[in-house]
Amino acid sequence: MKFYLAPMEEVTGYVFRNVYHELYGGIDKYFGPFIAPNQHNSFKTREKKEIAPENNRGLYVVPQILTNKSNQFCDTCEILLTLGYNEVNINMGCPSSTVVTKGKGSGMLVDIKQLHSFMEDIFGWRDNLHPDFKISVKTRLGIEAETEFTKILPIFEEYPLEELIIHPRVQKDYYKNTPHLETYKTVLTQSRLPVCYNGDLFTKKRFDAFVEAFPETECVMIGRGLVANPALLREISQGERVTKAELRIYHDKLYQAYTDALGCKDALFKMKEVWFYLSFRFADCEKYVKAIRKAESGRAYESAAQALFTDCSLKGE
Repeated sequence: MKFYLAPMEEVTGYVFRNVYHELYGGIDKYFGPFIAPNQHNSFKTREKKEIAPENNRGLYVVPQILTNKSNQFCDTCEILLTLGYNEVNINMGCPSSTVVTKGKGSGMLVDIKQLHSFMEDIFGWRDNLHPDFKISVKTRLGIEAETEFTKILPIFEEYPLEELIIHPRVQKDYYKNTPHLETYKTVLTQSRLPVCYNGDLFTKKRFDAFVEAFPETECVMIGRGLVANPALLREISQGERVTKAELRIYHDKLYQAYTDALGCKDALFKMKEVWFYLSFRFADCEKYVKAIRKAESGRAYESAAQALFTDCSLKGE
């Protein structure tokens, strides 16, 4: 089984990747939060830091690109090639309404003809200039109904995708409702493309049940589950559960790394995003998490986090 870290905006950036890799590892590919190309072929400061080789030493990082314009995609890939990258991922899964209304993310799945034209253009560029360059797609099943994927999949199958990463929800689901696993099963067992699964693998119990139901699966992408439980892959492979002591080490290293890289204010913002997921590991922690969210200084945050780790036990202990 191959394991990928999902691209989560504001969470699984280069600081998180490096801390996670140092403490746990076991990830075959780290997918970076999306790059949004513009007409000037310039990157935002955040994007520059995300793809800077010095911020990703020893990691296999796959930049993700969010655009519906083939020329912007190809121009961005040319820049990434100069930085040593030989693989990118296309974001066709983001369900945010502000992204979708611009025809990007899962909004690319609305117009089948435009999607086909985009794929034809980018693979024409690739085949003519960089035939060894790898391109994958991370996609949802459609906008309103999973049956839409019966028209989308044949377009993907026309091209030599490195892999097709499927989050088996539609855009209207956002991150709610149950993933459409029967559609995933059909693609997994019938498509000629390498398939990777993404969605709701939060615990070892869920992972084991998923693999039992879909034994042909050879690759999974996990995001929220690894942020909440960085030892999840160890638990899956060895049965050794995460402890509160190691979660404290994980927290402290992450907080320090964010502070060193971004300063106190931005570090607090990042850690509050992490706690949105990490809090699910703790029992009866609501008032402590509320104090963390309200913290406006490093001292207040550290005091609130200390109180949570001291007073709250892990669920299941």
